[in-house]
Amino acid sequence: MNPLYVRVASFVLLVILSACGTQSISEVNEMANEATDTLAKRTLVVYSGRSEALIKPIIDAYMSKHPNVTVLLKAGKDNELAATILEEKETPQADVYITTNFLTSLALAREGVFAAHAVPNLGDIPPQYVSPEGMWTPITLRARVIMYNTDQIQPSEAPTTIQALTDPKWAGRVAAANSTNGAMQAHVATLITRTSPTVVQTLLNDLVANNVTFFGGHTDVRKAVGSGEFAVGLVNHYYYELQKREPSDNNVGVVYPDQADGEMGLVLNATAAAVVKGGPNTADAQNFVDFLLQPDTQKLFAELNFEYPIIPSVPLAPGVTPLLGLKIAAFSIAEMESQVPVAQSLMAGAGIP
Repeated sequence: MNPLYVRVASFVLLVILSACGTQSISEVNEMANEATDTLAKRTLVVYSGRSEALIKPIIDAYMSKHPNVTVLLKAGKDNELAATILEEKETPQADVYITTNFLTSLALAREGVFAAHAVPNLGDIPPQYVSPEGMWTPITLRARVIMYNTDQIQPSEAPTTIQALTDPKWAGRVAAANSTNGAMQAHVATLITRTSPTVVQTLLNDLVANNVTFFGGHTDVRKAVGSGEFAVGLVNHYYYELQKREPSDNNVGVVYPDQADGEMGLVLNATAAAVVKGGPNTADAQNFVDFLLQPDTQKLFAELNFEYPIIPSVPLAPGVTPLLGLKIAAFSIAEMESQVPVAQSLMAGAGIP
C-alpha cells in the first residue's frame, strides 16, 4: 500500500477519534471506514470512439465490480479523440483509449502514445488480430456485408460480391460510407492486400461511375436502405442487425459476400482498446482493458451491439450469423497497415468524398 496513503489515513483516523468524544467504538469505526473509502477512491479516464450508449453499460459493469473506481467517459469520433491524445502526449489526460477501428490504434501506436500491455487471456484471441508489440488489445470483430431492402430485392437477386455492386443494374441504387470512415479505409486496404492497387483502383472507379452515394457514416447508410431510398448498402454487419430490429423500415436482408470458390472471402475488421502511456492511472487502466476481454464483458458487446466477440467461445447475440463455416479473407496487420495510405490515395483518385 502507498506509504503516503497510510499516513494520510492514519491522520484522518486520529482527527476522527479526537472529534468523537463520547461516541461508541462502532460509530468511530464506521466513520473511519467512510474516511478510508473516500481516500481509496480512484478515477479512471476513458476516451471512447464508441457512442456513449454503447460503452456506458460496459463502464457501469466495471464500476459495479470495482466500487472504488469512478470512470469518467469522454465519447466522440475516433479521429477527433486520436488528435486529442496526440495533443496531450506530453501531459496525458486519458488512461484508456477505445477505438471503433483498430487502424486508429495502429497510427497512434506509431506515435508512441500507448503503453504495452498483455491481457491475461491473450491466448484466447485469434493471433492475427493481436498487436505484435502489445500496444493495443482487440475487443470485437465486425464483418463487411451487403444489406438490401427486401421490398425492392428478392434474396435470390441480391448482389453476392463487392464487385457485383459495379453492375449497371445497381446504378444509383447503392449507398456506402465515404473515404473518411475507418471501416471503409480498412476494407479498401484489405482488398489491396488480397488483389493489387490496380485492381482496386478499377473497382473504386467503377463504383463511382455506377453512381454509388457515399454517406458520412454507416448509420445513414442503413437507414437509407431501410427506408427504401437505396436498394443496397455496404456496411458493417451490426448495422444490418440494428436496422432489422427497428420498429419500422425493417424490411432488410443481408449477404455475407465473396463466399464462392475463387472469391476472396468475408472482410473483417477489429475494434480495440489501449493503455495510454503516462496516463494518470495506469494500474486501473490495465485492469479495465483486462475486464474488456472477460467472457461476461465480451457477451455484453455481443448483446448490446450484435458484434462478434474477439473471444470465439463467447456466444453471439441471437440471430447473428456465425463466422464459423464462412470463408474469411486472409488478414495480416502488417500488410493492411502498409496499404492504408495507398487505399486513401486510391479513394481520392476515384473521387470518393
